[in-house]
Amino acid sequence: MIAILGATGSIGTQALDIVSRYPDRFRAVCLTAHSSSEKLFDLVRKFRPDCAALNVEPDHIPEDVKFCQWFFGEDSTVRALLASKAQDALCAIVGIAGLDAVWAALDVCERVLLANKEALVTGGALVTAKARAKKIPLLPVDSEHSAIFQCLQARQGNPVKRLLLTASGGALRDWTKEAMYDATVRDVLKHPTWNMGGKITVDCASMANKGLEIMEAHHLFDMPAEKIDVVIHPQSVVHSMIEFTDGAVLAQLGMPDMRGPIGYAMGFPERLPYDATPVDFYKLGHLDFAAPDYDRFPCLKMAIDALKAGGSMPVVFNGANEQAVGAFLRERIPFGRIPEVVAHALGAVPQTEIKSIADVYAADRAARADAENTLRRLSC
Repeated sequence: MIAILGATGSIGTQALDIVSRYPDRFRAVCLTAHSSSEKLFDLVRKFRPDCAALNVEPDHIPEDVKFCQWFFGEDSTVRALLASKAQDALCAIVGIAGLDAVWAALDVCERVLLANKEALVTGGALVTAKARAKKIPLLPVDSEHSAIFQCLQARQGNPVKRLLLTASGGALRDWTKEAMYDATVRDVLKHPTWNMGGKITVDCASMANKGLEIMEAHHLFDMPAEKIDVVIHPQSVVHSMIEFTDGAVLAQLGMPDMRGPIGYAMGFPERLPYDATPVDFYKLGHLDFAAPDYDRFPCLKMAIDALKAGGSMPVVFNGANEQAVGAFLRERIPFGRIPEVVAHALGAVPQTEIKSIADVYAADRAARADAENTLRRLSC
């Protein structure tokens, strides 16, 4: 029995594709969404969960979906998860909004399938400590972290020298710094290899997403920031790599398809076939790699510095970035203003210790307040 939290998004719908391929193995007992009511109604009709939730209550509930227990409001996802008694929770809610769901899932589920990197970016030490204490596995769903996790299965106790996270470079990978500044929403959302939601696609274009992934990898694999590197890889075929102390490197490869890492987490330790497109090395011909350009992608450097600073700074980075990206998607600011908003928050919001979830949300509120003040100033 699995709960799909964020069922109408890209990860959620692809996870449900895996569920539909293995009806004897999986039953979706809980489906949640933020406000996409019609999409969720259709999924409820098809998968017939016990519980469903919407953060934004719709005007009406169709008669043919009233068979399940419905929850509404800001805490509806957590209440639905608790009521469903799911064994696994796939947490695919974007942003810090997913932290409460991950925290609750660690109390009631046997496994947590983590597609919400912000839960570790913001509450990392708290979340991983709780998972260890309760002996609940955190199974990564992000393609890069799934790749590292898969490679680590072969280490046989040998120490790992470093982790190498690959990055497509996003839609603006080959743009000049000057051209990037005025990139439109349409420009930014044309991701060259992955089909994802708006927020994540913008983060890919600014490479803030890769910074968030470094933070996630730090907590998931207990690896210091100094031992996590980023490699630009336009084809998105090598999903990530690990390097051993003797110089040997293991990589996990596959054509870009999120059903691979989703299915690996859902079936772990078993692999679940899903009609994947095989890698055709003859057709590919070559794979390209390059170092990241921190001048054109300042959000990546800011994220790394925030992780090294510790305390509340990763929370501040994430909160300010979420606020700035939201403003960009609403066309309040040009793309080039995103790093300016984040940089201001990192310099202005005082660093604090993170000892509780309440501390996380306090730092997040401070970051968003500073970002909003900066956005108002920039909009004048």
